[in-house]
Amino acid sequence: MDNIAIISDNISKRYRIGAKEETHSTFVGEILSIIKYPISNYRRLKKLSKFNENGEAEDIIWAVRNLSFEVQKGDVLGIIGKNGAGKSTVLKILSRITDPTSGYVEIKGRVSSLLEVGTGFHPELTGRENVYLNGTIIGMKKKEIDKKFDEIVEFSGVSKFIDTPIKRYSTGMSVRLAFAVAAHIEPEVLIIDEVLAVGDIEFQKKCLGKMHSVARQGRTVIFVSHNMEAVLSLCNKAILLENGVATYTGNVYDVVHEYRERFVNKQTHISLRDRTDREGNGIVKAVEFKVLDDGGNPVTYLQSGKDYIFEIQYENYTNQKLNNIAFSIDVYDERNVRVMLFRTSFTNLSVIVNEKRGSIKCIVKDLPLANGQYTFSIYIVRGEVELLDNIADVLPISVNGGDFFGTGSQGIPENCKILHRSDWDIV
Repeated sequence: MDNIAIISDNISKRYRIGAKEETHSTFVGEILSIIKYPISNYRRLKKLSKFNENGEAEDIIWAVRNLSFEVQKGDVLGIIGKNGAGKSTVLKILSRITDPTSGYVEIKGRVSSLLEVGTGFHPELTGRENVYLNGTIIGMKKKEIDKKFDEIVEFSGVSKFIDTPIKRYSTGMSVRLAFAVAAHIEPEVLIIDEVLAVGDIEFQKKCLGKMHSVARQGRTVIFVSHNMEAVLSLCNKAILLENGVATYTGNVYDVVHEYRERFVNKQTHISLRDRTDREGNGIVKAVEFKVLDDGGNPVTYLQSGKDYIFEIQYENYTNQKLNNIAFSIDVYDERNVRVMLFRTSFTNLSVIVNEKRGSIKCIVKDLPLANGQYTFSIYIVRGEVELLDNIADVLPISVNGGDFFGTGSQGIPENCKILHRSDWDIV
């Protein structure tokens, strides 16, 4: 138990749609509320008489339900899921911003969190004053904050405005200072929401690097993001939330793969044969595409550094053999940038297609793709001038994990998608 940083035991959070969480400091205030808003209170009571098939009031929504997990010290836990899955609610419960409706959370050590732009900042106070305010709130002494102050300001890049009230800051400036404070005041648990998406690319890289550093120091990080490459790069464990329920937990690669299979690759799959969104004269068409491992077995995701077979099955509608055919398989990343291109003509292979149907296999050794989401396109041409078939988005697939370099390094997927071995000579 000494190694456990966070225990979440069956937490749930319930909200009433359209209701405000109101508190009244006095009995008189409660009575005045009833007198002041008789109609709205009547409507609320009336709604309580409407129940769904589960016996609950219809205006009740469960943002989180029966969520249990443990996080060890030094773990970096990613919480992923679609919008509305309950991720931010979980972070608010962990940060003590809101209480769970049922269940409990136990956190060992100081918690620093960055959930929303401006959270924890007083708009009338300067940046300097807010740094000291935030440090004091989590229990730091002034001397401790003094030691970290210059490092915080340098990291945030807002030194010129540190004595300006926060209300004068741009959104980006607020985010930079807020993250710098959250990460540098040495919390045992650092909680970060998707708010980092507000910052520029360079600052996001700095943030990810800092979170890596925090984790290496043995502290615990809880990270919510829609950027799966960032989650794979930073986290070692993950939880997949769906409608407030944890549907998959475990190793980050397995959880991200499950997320992509459920929500990214979940499309209405029209067979390649029946796709009409294609170019070319159609005398030869790709009718099926398979991704196989080196044993010829179909796979649902790839791993860097392993061997694969990309198989195209085609049909020839001319009923005669055709020569001087070239097949091409293009690989695009999630930004729709072509990162790899395999073509038969690159190896001086002139393909002769069968009279009616056949297949062609592209064997790829040591797959050099970094973690990420990819899709394939197929291009068939005769004599490099006559386009027979061209079809995009043939198959979405993810690269999850792998050990291309044989060292455990995954490269830097958010910066570069292609991996390549190199020798270094130190003189």
